[in-house]
Amino acid sequence: MTYAAEISRANPSCFVFLVDQSASMSDPIGGGARQRKADVVADAINRLLAELSVKCAKEEGVRDYFHIAVIGYGHTVGSAFTGPLAGRDLVPLSQVADKPARVEKRVKKVPDGAGGLVETTTRFPVWVDPVANGATPMCRALSRAEALVSDWVARHPDCFPPIVLNLTDGESTDGDPASAAWAVQTHVSADGAALLFNLHVSAANAVPVTFPDTDSALPDAYARTLFDMSSLLPPHMRFYAMQQGVMASDKTRGFVYNADITSLVQFLDIGTRATDLR
Repeated sequence: MTYAAEISRANPSCFVFLVDQSASMSDPIGGGARQRKADVVADAINRLLAELSVKCAKEEGVRDYFHIAVIGYGHTVGSAFTGPLAGRDLVPLSQVADKPARVEKRVKKVPDGAGGLVETTTRFPVWVDPVANGATPMCRALSRAEALVSDWVARHPDCFPPIVLNLTDGESTDGDPASAAWAVQTHVSADGAALLFNLHVSAANAVPVTFPDTDSALPDAYARTLFDMSSLLPPHMRFYAMQQGVMASDKTRGFVYNADITSLVQFLDIGTRATDLR
């Protein structure tokens, strides 16, 4: 396990987000929030893409340290980008930054400096819309991710390995996803095997199981399957996770079960934590 390659414009890496868009994503997310799971997941990915764009911005513009794909799976399996990027798979980050579908005005509360909160309006770029329709063809989605990962590693043999992040709320409806998940992780650059992290977003008010190192706290075979499908966290992600208060060991996996809004955001933050950008 290395995962230490420098990420640069000459040697970029990629993120592939797999987003469950099945009908059950219209249910409210657990943890006491009143938002639909589909809305929460879409917002989290849009926010992450905006933050990545800022992180990779230099004087001359956004540098293409990463290429991004967002694959939705539900009634269909395919690119979840909307607007100018609709239908595209891996897109250079500079183009993602330049081509949101739209920019919304969102109201949020911020500290007023006197112990209270005041409402302010912020700009919120949107690339991915919430969708909740159809079944859960996770095997097809993972196969689509594998094709992207395979091609990427062939073209970037020395890259920091691709990272696939699968966000789902239910069991696969097109077969056992374990073999398709394993196939993603068989593609190896000089720096290590492709990574697959899984998050189960829940409608229940159960306590989230975040970044476990065993499956002993998981409630059923489905949860254990997702755990087994998930890659070990590389050392730099473990270190960052511990800084965020996560108890991490060399057996910790990139997996969250029964995610609420907070653990979903944390999962994306830790799971996309890169090594040095140059």
